[in-house]
Amino acid sequence: MVFEVSGKNHFHRDVSERDRMQKRLLVILISAFVIQLYLPSLTIHAQSQDVIEVGKFSVATVGDTLPPGWKPLAFKKIEKLTTYTLVEDDHTVVVKAVAEASASGLTREIKINPKEYPIVQWRWKITNILKKGDVHRKDGDDYPARIYISFEYDASKLGFFEKAKYEMVRLLYGEYPPLAAINYIWESKAPVGIMVPNPYTDRVMMFVVESGSARLNQWVNEERNVYEDYKKAFGEEPPMISGVAIMTDTDNTGESATAYYGDIIFKK
Repeated sequence: MVFEVSGKNHFHRDVSERDRMQKRLLVILISAFVIQLYLPSLTIHAQSQDVIEVGKFSVATVGDTLPPGWKPLAFKKIEKLTTYTLVEDDHTVVVKAVAEASASGLTREIKINPKEYPIVQWRWKITNILKKGDVHRKDGDDYPARIYISFEYDASKLGFFEKAKYEMVRLLYGEYPPLAAINYIWESKAPVGIMVPNPYTDRVMMFVVESGSARLNQWVNEERNVYEDYKKAFGEEPPMISGVAIMTDTDNTGESATAYYGDIIFKK
């Protein structure tokens, strides 16, 4: 009887252990099934993101100096900075920029594939143009409003001497500067639609999307194909976008300017 009871106890222990193992296996199988069930939908959701909200200023808090994810962009030789604040205009939170013979910007570091997300959309408003502004001249290289898109360094797109210049910058500042940049600007008198190399460097191309005073004090919606603009500007496929900036600057002309920037998005 002792052995029989002992055997029964062992049997019950074996059954209990087997039940626990089966339950664990069942949990693992169910978990694996659930993961397999949801993974395709998660992947589809990730791939179906049609819009990248680079500057979601409209959800920021009025009175703050920096929108979420953005930081100041200053230049070493320019002491006087443009001021940026979040204000409410036309029932929406936007960025207000005020330049008084000053220059600085706000920038968002973000990687975007311009081939996958070629369309950039934004809206802006200015209160005045610059009398001395001139996209062709260094002393006129000021704009009441500009959208600055930079592209990351890619050594394969440079010649020997250009690579050497970039290496020098990297040694001085600890990182490579952007390979190139596109500026969408509100110019004073240059015709809308023209593309001009920046007077300081041909690695920055200026696209005049608005010009003159006809649309002062009104919100203007803009849309550009960054992918096509880059190919037109530099004659090659673009690398990854590395950042987006807004800037209102009047340091060269010594004038004043006020601008407003609305949300900035990239679309497929």
